[in-house]
Amino acid sequence: MDFVVRMEDLDRVTSSRDHEAGQLHALELLGLDWDATVVRQSERFDRYDAAIEELHGLGRTYECFCTRREIREAVRAPQSPTAPDGAYPGTCRGLTDSDRAALRREGRLPALRLRADRAVIEIDDEIRGTFAGVVDDVVLRRNDGVPAYNLAVVVDDAAQGVAEVVRGDDLLSSTPRQVMLQRLLGLATPRYRHVPLVLGADGVRLAKRHGSVTLAQLSHKGIDASAVLSLIAESLGLCVIGESVGAAELIDRFDLRSLPRGPWVLAPDLQRSQP
Repeated sequence: MDFVVRMEDLDRVTSSRDHEAGQLHALELLGLDWDATVVRQSERFDRYDAAIEELHGLGRTYECFCTRREIREAVRAPQSPTAPDGAYPGTCRGLTDSDRAALRREGRLPALRLRADRAVIEIDDEIRGTFAGVVDDVVLRRNDGVPAYNLAVVVDDAAQGVAEVVRGDDLLSSTPRQVMLQRLLGLATPRYRHVPLVLGADGVRLAKRHGSVTLAQLSHKGIDASAVLSLIAESLGLCVIGESVGAAELIDRFDLRSLPRGPWVLAPDLQRSQP
C-alpha cells in the first residue's frame, strides 16, 4: 500500500511554500517518507469545479448569501444531536430569483452550498463503531471562489486512490457529509478510523496556544525528533516509557485493536503524558 502526502492549502492566507517545506521536513525527521509526488489542493481547482458542476447538474446546489455573523446567530438554535458542529440551518435554501437579485444589489457575493435535504448517512467506523449523522447544507465553494475542504478532500481521496482514512475523532461528525458527496459523485468510500485527540494539560485539543508544539520549536528546548517519535509511540501503546524506537520498527508493532479509545493528555514539559 502506498503512502501519499497531500497539502491541503486551500487557504491562501495561511498557506505558503515555506510552511509546506517545514511540514515535509518534519515528516522526514520522524522517519516518514512517501511514495508519490506531493499533491497540492491549490493546484487542483479545475477538478473541484468539475465536481461542483456535476452536483449542480443533479440539482444539488444553491447560492447562500449569509454573512458569517448571520450564520453564527442562526446556528445558536437547537439542532439535531447527530448534526455536525455549526450545521447550517438552510437559511438561503428557499430564496427566489428576486431575493437573490436583491442581495446581489446589496453587494453580497454568494457561496455555493449542497442541497442535502437533511439526509441521514450511516458510516461504519473501525474504532468508533456505527455512527449515523444528519448532513447539513455544507459549503461547496466559498464566496471568494475557493472550493471548500469537504468537497476538495472527497475529490482528492478518490483521485489518489485513498482506501483508508485515519484522523482525529473531532472530524467524525463531518464524515457523513463526505460520504454523501462520494455517493452523489459516484466515488468510492474509504474505510474510516477516527482516533482520540491529543489534548493539552487544560483538556483542550493540542494547538499553538499550548506553546511549543512543532519539531522546530521543540528542538530549541533540547527535545529532538527521536524523543517526539518515542512519545507518539508511547501514546499509541507501541512502546514503553523512555524506549527509543524508529518509524520502521513501529510498523510491525502496530495493531488497530490496541489503540487507546480515550484522549491522550500531553504534559506541559512534553516529557510525560497520561491517558
